[in-house]
Amino acid sequence: MDHQIHITLPGGKETEVAAGISVGDVLSGRPEKDPGQTVAAKVNGRPVDLNHLLDSDASVEPIDAVSPEGLSILRHSTSHVMAQAVQQLFSGVQVAIGPSIEDGFYYDFEYAEGFTPQDLERIEDRMREIAAADVPFERREVSREEAVEIFRSKGERYKVELISELPAEVETVSLYAQNGYIDLCRGPHIPSTGMIRAFKLLNVAGAYWRGDENNRMLQRIYGTGFATREALEEHLRLLEEAKKRDHRRLGRELDLFQLNEEAGAGLVIWHPKGALLRTIIEDWERKEHLKRGYDIVVGPQILKADLWKRSGHFDHYRENMYFTEVDGQSYGIKPMNCLSHMLIFKSRIRSYRDLPLRYFELGTVHRHEKAGVLHGLMRVRQFTQDDAHILCTPAQLNGEIRAIADFVGYAMGIFGFEYEVEFSTRPENSIGSDQDWELATAALEGALRDSGMTYEVNEGDGAFYGPKIDFKLKDALKRKWQCATIQCDFTLPERFDLNYVGEDGERHRPVMLHRVILGAIERFVGVLIEHYAGAFPLWLSPVQAVVLTVTDNQIPYGQEVRRRLAEAEIRVEGDFRNEKLGYKIREAQMQKTPYMLVIGEREVASGQVSPRQRDGKNLGSIGVEAFVALVREQCKQFK
Repeated sequence: MDHQIHITLPGGKETEVAAGISVGDVLSGRPEKDPGQTVAAKVNGRPVDLNHLLDSDASVEPIDAVSPEGLSILRHSTSHVMAQAVQQLFSGVQVAIGPSIEDGFYYDFEYAEGFTPQDLERIEDRMREIAAADVPFERREVSREEAVEIFRSKGERYKVELISELPAEVETVSLYAQNGYIDLCRGPHIPSTGMIRAFKLLNVAGAYWRGDENNRMLQRIYGTGFATREALEEHLRLLEEAKKRDHRRLGRELDLFQLNEEAGAGLVIWHPKGALLRTIIEDWERKEHLKRGYDIVVGPQILKADLWKRSGHFDHYRENMYFTEVDGQSYGIKPMNCLSHMLIFKSRIRSYRDLPLRYFELGTVHRHEKAGVLHGLMRVRQFTQDDAHILCTPAQLNGEIRAIADFVGYAMGIFGFEYEVEFSTRPENSIGSDQDWELATAALEGALRDSGMTYEVNEGDGAFYGPKIDFKLKDALKRKWQCATIQCDFTLPERFDLNYVGEDGERHRPVMLHRVILGAIERFVGVLIEHYAGAFPLWLSPVQAVVLTVTDNQIPYGQEVRRRLAEAEIRVEGDFRNEKLGYKIREAQMQKTPYMLVIGEREVASGQVSPRQRDGKNLGSIGVEAFVALVREQCKQFK
């Protein structure tokens, strides 16, 4: 190729280069960036390797290792190096899949003996040797038939299966090789293994092939990787901190809840303190919803299967549902609350003057989650959602969506969270007309723009019945958790023939917004536990104060103090055991109790208490009413 092509670089810079030049060579002259940090590039928006050759006019944009996309490419390349190391060290190992994930990467292997922590150290050492060799990642495209033969000759049946199940129209596949190791991959990858400088293998877990418990159990090695050693060390520090904050451990230590196999996997049993914590949150939610014009409703746990078929859940969500039979009639145990709310709307003729109608339910739902994904309170099979459905006219959509977004922002502030926003569009598996999807998409995105909110677009990840806005809160360790959601739905009102009488006297179809603010209460409590490391703010603490007596002589006065505080609606306990005061204080601190009220002979004589904060600070002696006023003052903004 001897002709010139026109290249547009970031910032609008333009240049003429000879056709056949590599993307890496085009980008090599960027003085403002470290070339060693460029892992790949986008050509006309499509990610490619740096050795990709340009043969026509194009826009070229670098992908740097420190960017989210670049970090994902770096981690995926590291997973290939891990697979190479494993196959070099352990004979007979078959490789399955090895993607990058949010905080790192993993690779699944078939290895009957299983990997030990000592094996991970050996694998890490071999990976460092491969990285130090700085061998290139080389891409080539072959026919699917040739690819099958390559992997079949290596005994890699998982790769053969993946290739064989590609759509018939796919005639070629891409392979990547580094120093003799070959893998099936669409890429792109980093230029060479020498860019892998900061990684750590974390643990091994079992994983079913393709997530199906009917398939073979594989060995999954998890790891993480970063562009710099400093970033890796900070991430490992946060992982250690996360272990200390693990809500499952703190749930036991603080006596909040249990998960018991005798009861069943994914089913939470709430102890008194945990149930009280839930109640505090739920009472706050009821109050806030009533202030915002919502009506509280309650629907049944089971509804006839015919309703779930009409809604589309039977065809599009059945694998996540439980079913039962009553009097020969099939019923679905509800995974969502929307059907009952539509039946309430439909119970009588509605006028445009009635709209919007906002139905709120703290509804308990059941979803069939696979055993392998269950995780403490974060992923369970029975949970309660702060679910609401708003039925309104199309003209009211913008205002309602913005009001929900404002509600989410207020709630996140109350509970002490920052958050990010994602907008998810139509998935492949969906119901409804193109026109309805276009209207729903425009409504959500328009409201986001009008609110001036910054958001990321998540293509194809909407609900099967409508696009959605997701609010992802960030905890104290900067981890993101999906909680609040707004979904715009033109389809279910159509399927359930919902209508209202408009100003013109004609029947019109309402639009439905599905939304949650905190999401699943179980998950939200789990996030709260880890965010605060169990030391909840005073207004949220299931026990706000504990009365501690020095000797048995103070028990009568201690009981009176506890009674007076309880009557003042302070959540209080008494510790009147015949134990040393220091022991009682340490135990109360371990329970993360905000205030310890010490009562000795001096407090009895003066009719006062001596509050001690959980951080060890003493407030001196004050009257009981003064302490009540102190607690009320600290909690007043949450009332």
